[in-house]
Amino acid sequence: MPVSRADLRNIAIIAHVDHGKTTLVDGMLKQTNVFRANQEVAERVLDSNDLERERGITILAKNTGVLYGETTINLVDTPGHADFGGEVERVMNMVDGVLLLVDAVEGPIPQTRFVLQQALAKGHRAIVVVNKVDRPAARLDYVVNATFDLFIDLGATDEQAEFPVIYTIALDGRAGYRPDALEPHLGPLFDTIVKSLPAPLVEPEAPPRMLITSVAYDNYIGKIGIGRLWSGTLRGGQNVIRIAPDGTPQNGKVNQVFIFRDLRRVEQPQVSAGDICALCGLPDIGIGDTIADPADPTPLPPIHVEEPTVRMTFAVNDSPFAGRDGQYVTSRQLRARLQRELEGNVALRVEDTDSADRFLVSGRGELHLAILIETMRREGYEFSVSKPEVIFKTGPDGKRREPVEHVFIEVAGDYHGAVSELVGKRRGTLLSLRYGEDGTAYSEYLVPTRGMLGFRQPFLMGTRGTGVVHTLFYGHEPYGGDLSGRGVGSLVALETGVVTGYALVNVQERGLLFVTPEDSVYGGQVVGQYYRNEDLVVNVCKAKHLTNHRKSFAEITVGLNPARIMSLDEAIEYIGDDELLEVTPKALRIRKRLLDHEKRKQAARRAAG
Repeated sequence: MPVSRADLRNIAIIAHVDHGKTTLVDGMLKQTNVFRANQEVAERVLDSNDLERERGITILAKNTGVLYGETTINLVDTPGHADFGGEVERVMNMVDGVLLLVDAVEGPIPQTRFVLQQALAKGHRAIVVVNKVDRPAARLDYVVNATFDLFIDLGATDEQAEFPVIYTIALDGRAGYRPDALEPHLGPLFDTIVKSLPAPLVEPEAPPRMLITSVAYDNYIGKIGIGRLWSGTLRGGQNVIRIAPDGTPQNGKVNQVFIFRDLRRVEQPQVSAGDICALCGLPDIGIGDTIADPADPTPLPPIHVEEPTVRMTFAVNDSPFAGRDGQYVTSRQLRARLQRELEGNVALRVEDTDSADRFLVSGRGELHLAILIETMRREGYEFSVSKPEVIFKTGPDGKRREPVEHVFIEVAGDYHGAVSELVGKRRGTLLSLRYGEDGTAYSEYLVPTRGMLGFRQPFLMGTRGTGVVHTLFYGHEPYGGDLSGRGVGSLVALETGVVTGYALVNVQERGLLFVTPEDSVYGGQVVGQYYRNEDLVVNVCKAKHLTNHRKSFAEITVGLNPARIMSLDEAIEYIGDDELLEVTPKALRIRKRLLDHEKRKQAARRAAG
């Protein structure tokens, strides 16, 4: 018979990107005496990897625990972007309630809808935390009402819709029940968590059962499985059975068990039902595994995540500059790294192809795959990737169906016409349009996912950098028809060499340059964007014939336009169907699949004929 464990709360913090949830966790940690008085603490302490700090977003779900009075509060910080929904779907299996953080000005934003939908579907209760109430443009009544409307839209029960509201300034570590009466600490938030969110229901006398929701690695103790113990107790040295998601059993022994407290794993003699804990000693442990008693090997329901919608080909780098920068360059190393990523990235898929040096990698969106590429690049891997493409499915009627995005766009009213035309070219369908008091146009569209690939750059140009766009996966719909290409071609380097300013002065009249003087390029590399919808081979290494009256390094470069130096995200958006992106720890180069100019011409003639 399940009983309530009153000394424990397991909660997730969910919010849109940049609404302050990781900052709020910082305040909660500081006020529960996690840090020494003289300890220097970084901001957003749970955003522990460099990519998270640089982009200002949470990518990986992380958990910690604090002690408030006699109650242990296990906190799970979740990503706010739908591309990392695999992380959100996993952690919702571990918790009993959520803190929904919303900005006091912006209110609930489309990405909030995704994470809240996952929580409500699990039956979790929520506390709404209105953050940044000190902002001059705060709209507190609007934000609370809009949040209530969102709960209703998502089918919340009456119990879920009666949520308590707490007002905070996370940066200052202050909270209160009214926006004009904030306490100088987060006590009201902690009190509401203990009072309003349910304690876990556990079966302490039943055999142990634990669902693994994430995996970590330690150089000393090996693989670590993290999850929630649903029943019974686990201790170091205990014999268990590991049941894989496909039902395959494997006997093993737990070496050590840990709980999370104050940003650390703390070893325990044993852990009890309800605890979010970690264990080691099972070398083959993976996400979705059930750890159970050998005498009662009953698996828990497996973790289900949405299927990938976008895929790219990862291949060994075969350019003339291959091996210059990378530490890991072989197909064996690339395959091993992708397989290792699968252990913790449940929304990712990796498939072999008919070529031993190419792998098909599928994910939840461009950003999901871009983060993987950037992570591997920083680890010293060198490889090439293809243009992202959507994954089609076959419907019950035998016809092709494609993934569709629910797109939310916010622009100044003057730019709505340009945005509407841009979305229309990508087979978008307008769902709703309204204007705010300040003339801002808020529109919603259904757009095929392939129409959203490469959308961000022309959208930012069309709105002069002022537009805001959010996307959520909507579902699979009948194929919407062909889309037009990108409308521009590429300037392709004729030969291998060093770029000269003299050559670029002449080439820049044909398009936008991607290279600068003194860059090294090779034949077949894309060095710019051609203004026409075709490719043009250009010589960017041409040097001026000099006399003995002028030194070669005194070459005139006056009048050169600035080159466009693309980030990884921009380069992934830009590459065409017949192009690849060469990724190395030090460089990003766009190149043609076929570097030889004559072979490219022959392939184009065959395709046309």
